[in-house]
Amino acid sequence: KRVLEVTRTFFEGIASLTLARHTHQPNWRRIGEEALGRLMKWEKISSWNFGQQVKLLQAELHYLNGNMDSAEVAYKASIMSAREHKFTHYVALASELYGR
Repeated sequence: KRVLEVTRTFFEGIASLTLARHTHQPNWRRIGEEALGRLMKWEKISSWNFGQQVKLLQAELHYLNGNMDSAEVAYKASIMSAREHKFTHYVALASELYGR
């Protein structure tokens, strides 16, 4: 049950921040920020499992705010963390989002 909640929260955050970027509707930003907040709490329990997810949501939020330098740093940190911890699917996702 907990794994499903974490996965849903992460992808809800990614999807919401992407929708916020394209629609400029503040409700999508709020949902993305709330997802980031929940993942940051879980990251305190296990940075190994959640660090790359937090960094990727932070990168998307920086991008949405127009802070490209901070976004680039966060994208790269997410990719490095995912690679280091053998989360290949998050390496791929972070690389794809960084490349857009």
